Amino acid sequence: MLIELDEGYSFGLGLFETILLYKGKPVFLDKHLARINKSIVDLGWNIKKIEKDEVFQYLDNNKNNFEYEVLKIVLSEKNRLFLKREYTYTEKDYQKGFSLNISEVKRNETSIFTFHKTLNYGDNSLEKRKSKKLGYDEPIFLNSKNQVTEGATSNIFAVVRDKIYTPKLSCGLLNGIVRQYVISNYNVIESEIDLEFLKNSDEIFLTNSLFGIIGVNSLEDKIFKSQKISKEIFKNYEKNSCYRF
Repeated sequence: MLIELDEGYSFGLGLFETILLYKGKPVFLDKHLARINKSIVDLGWNIKKIEKDEVFQYLDNNKNNFEYEVLKIVLSEKNRLFLKREYTYTEKDYQKGFSLNISEVKRNETSIFTFHKTLNYGDNSLEKRKSKKLGYDEPIFLNSKNQVTEGATSNIFAVVRDKIYTPKLSCGLLNGIVRQYVISNYNVIESEIDLEFLKNSDEIFLTNSLFGIIGVNSLEDKIFKSQKISKEIFKNYEKNSCYRF
């Protein structure tokens, strides 16, 4: 694989998408391509958009018999990469739920890079590693106003008296594909959420394109006993996205 050195490699001026493959088929491909192609326009880059044919040509040339895999598209000025890797989430993750901690790193709600899936991903990767070392599954970022934004690899939702809340985009977060699915199919209140609201919630769940929807069992020292809403939403998500164990 030949990679040309450009600003994507030198400065992180590139984009990527991580897509679930179920029996070789990319889940929500149209939405992933719409997002990365919109980012090309919004960031003002003179780069050819990603087309469906490119994705399917790569998949046709790289077939195997795995039920679940992960497709990653990496795009920069001089590079267009398609990569596959192993799917690592297990049924045990869903049964247990995720444990969360609050990152000391603040999400920058004034930066355009916060709202796009770019190669400026160092904060996410490093904070995820730190959380794992501390025994947590996912760090949650607050912004400069101490409002809840998102996880390192996920969007976050809170349930209070059967009402579903999620941070609004202006707080500084990526508009995840499964986040869009939940908002489109359920009555979700997008608002500014602080840490106290989050800790006093009845239930918390996370979304991303690989694990779909997963409940939260703890936020640092706060234990959440309920995953009722998240499990209901996940059942419906399974039916609509062919995402199954």
